[in-house]
Amino acid sequence: SSSSSSSSSSSSSSSSSPSSVLRMSVESDEAADSEIDRLKSMAQKLRAEAAALEAEKARALADAAEGAFRRFDTNRDGEISAKELKEGLEKSLKVELSDRRVKELMDAFDASGDGALQLDEFVTIDRFRTKLDQLAREEKELAIEAAKRAKEEEEAAALAQAKAELLNDGVPTNSDKVVSVLPYLFPLMDGLAYGRFLLQGADASNPFVDIVAALYLLYRSVPFSGFIAFFALNILSGNPGINRLVRFNMQQAIFLDIALFFPGLVTGLLGLIGGAAGLAIPPAVTELSTDAIFLTLLAVLGYCTVSSLLGITPDKVPLISDNVSNQMPTIDMFDDEGRYVPKEIRDMEEETKRQREEEDEKKK
Repeated sequence: SSSSSSSSSSSSSSSSSPSSVLRMSVESDEAADSEIDRLKSMAQKLRAEAAALEAEKARALADAAEGAFRRFDTNRDGEISAKELKEGLEKSLKVELSDRRVKELMDAFDASGDGALQLDEFVTIDRFRTKLDQLAREEKELAIEAAKRAKEEEEAAALAQAKAELLNDGVPTNSDKVVSVLPYLFPLMDGLAYGRFLLQGADASNPFVDIVAALYLLYRSVPFSGFIAFFALNILSGNPGINRLVRFNMQQAIFLDIALFFPGLVTGLLGLIGGAAGLAIPPAVTELSTDAIFLTLLAVLGYCTVSSLLGITPDKVPLISDNVSNQMPTIDMFDDEGRYVPKEIRDMEEETKRQREEEDEKKK
């Protein structure tokens, strides 16, 4: 009997368990919904309070702006002129404002652009104060930038002046003009061989012939005079302290002397070819060609001499002058420490810098 009762009780307990769990779940959901509704109600209430505070703040600001507007509008015409704005701000902020600063304020707040502030454009004193502080900061930053640029320009000018002192590119003096002619004696001495026919037939009493002959004998009396003159002119032309006209003529004299080598080379090759072919160049042709070369040389040297004595760079010699000009150093060929940097190295450095900037742009 006891066993039967226990079994019945167990059966009753197991049959009532699912409904109890369901009821508990429903009650839990209802409680959660109630909590969510409560939180939503609180959030809505907070938003309403925040909106009310914002509205109250806006009303207070509007009232303050309107009150300040009434005080500033001394002539009661319903708008604030630049003069009224200046007087009102100076009285309220206890500061003295320049007309330029007042105009900046007017431009910042005058939305209509009519040169006056209406009530809907007018702001509180604090807004004006904040704008004035902003303008002052911007003006200070601009002043710092201007001072920085001025310092950089001053340093650049000092550097350019230092480079200019290193490189004598100024107007040649009278002594520079005379000295600049002397390098052309080098190609003249080496070119006298082409003028042998003309000089042999010249009048012996001609003083020019006597002077040239004396110089030629002196030139040839020095061993390796041609090599000495070549290296001396080449070294001296690289001295930036020497006036540019003198340096230019040194380089041009070297180029002219080198140019004299080619007519002799051509004449020698023609002689070899003619000898191999059993043909001889007529003496008259040889004399005429050498005379033409010598006369051309004299014309070029005459132009260079006259131009140099006038203080004008003789840079109109075909082919040669352009190459000489490209060899002449300029201020931008010196680095910040005053050291000469050859064109090839400068081009290489600029190319490396350009490639580095392109790589940096790609990384960005």
